Amino acid sequence: MFEFQITAQSGRARTATFATPHGTVQTPMFMPVGTQGSVKGISPQELSEIGSQMILANTYHLLLRPGPELVAAHGGLPGFTAYPGPFLTDSGGFQVMSLGHMRQITEQGVTFKSHLDGSDVRLTPERSVDVQQSLGADIIMAFDECPPYPAERDYIRGSLERTVRWLERCLQAQTRPDQALFAIVQGGIHADLRQQSLEATVPFATPGVAIGGLAVGEGKAEMFGAVDYTAARLPVHKPRYLMGVGHPEDLVAGIALGIDMFDCVYPTRTGRFGYALTDDGRLNMNSSAPRRSLEPIDPECDCYACRHYTRAYLGHLLKAGEMLAPRMLSLHNLRYLHRLVERARAAIRAGRYTEWANRWGERYFAAPPAPLLPSRPSDEYKTKETPKSAETPPLPDWFAHSMRRSLEIANVPDDRFRVF
Repeated sequence: MFEFQITAQSGRARTATFATPHGTVQTPMFMPVGTQGSVKGISPQELSEIGSQMILANTYHLLLRPGPELVAAHGGLPGFTAYPGPFLTDSGGFQVMSLGHMRQITEQGVTFKSHLDGSDVRLTPERSVDVQQSLGADIIMAFDECPPYPAERDYIRGSLERTVRWLERCLQAQTRPDQALFAIVQGGIHADLRQQSLEATVPFATPGVAIGGLAVGEGKAEMFGAVDYTAARLPVHKPRYLMGVGHPEDLVAGIALGIDMFDCVYPTRTGRFGYALTDDGRLNMNSSAPRRSLEPIDPECDCYACRHYTRAYLGHLLKAGEMLAPRMLSLHNLRYLHRLVERARAAIRAGRYTEWANRWGERYFAAPPAPLLPSRPSDEYKTKETPKSAETPPLPDWFAHSMRRSLEIANVPDDRFRVF
């Protein structure tokens, strides 16, 4: 039911198909975040049209409102939301960190003070799995403790050990065979603690494994050092999910290290603030220049907003406070990330991922946000010279490191992990 089949590889980067009860997805992929059962401002029909393959929803928030029983009465999230594709549900573990001032952790579980009315909300591994089973997602996550950054090593060690004990309880509580329960590897930015978590987690042989506890305040170099170390030691023939990561440069670097799945609120949150994602960096649609431009947001994009509206029109709507503007910018940003992983998959299939990623990085990190460069052909992963100005800065060290490491292929047996 949850077969993961690698279809191409270029260095560590790989493409694969992952079968779920609500459809087969292509990886690497980006998952839009619908915390409350809705991707902010975007309809299910639009999500399908822009190439969304799987949506993420949140256990904690849906437990509080409207409650898992009402979602279950609709047949689960697909019926409740009218989005027919696969869903993934977070376990509530992220809220253990983000609501740190409103919760108490014990070995049994976590007691939150509801951010809605202040009432006590109890989440245990068993309760988290029970709620996720009612929500009916295709992929459910083990209940974990996501430590903040910075945190003391002893705290991180204690939290990862508790996360392993909670994983065992989650697996014992799971009763639905049509849901894949993913384990989560913790350990912060410390290689030895990541190794400890790997050694305790991988033997549970879950259908997929997530890398958690990153993108919580640490620098890019620290984050991708941990991603590099962890991903190289995960089983090859299972999906690898980097939780909560979704900036364009993070996707390109993470794919280079063998990551298959990403999620983040970044594209829709950025759109609501009036920014558009492009290969030339982030375009500030609140500035005066876009409000005089007859260009689309991104001449290379095929989303509805770019095919129908000018920057000047959307800039006018932003200034006027019209809701269509943040909606269209959110739609564009999601489509941009979907196009980005589509291009990454094409480059991997061509066996030229590192070359394509380096060229993308040279443009993304060096070019100003506007004006946009002329369109490139769809087969841009093929060999060709890219003009560089004398002022073009080098790629960031953390990004260049991911590209170097991407050339190393980790042939890890299904039931083992590497120890370098």
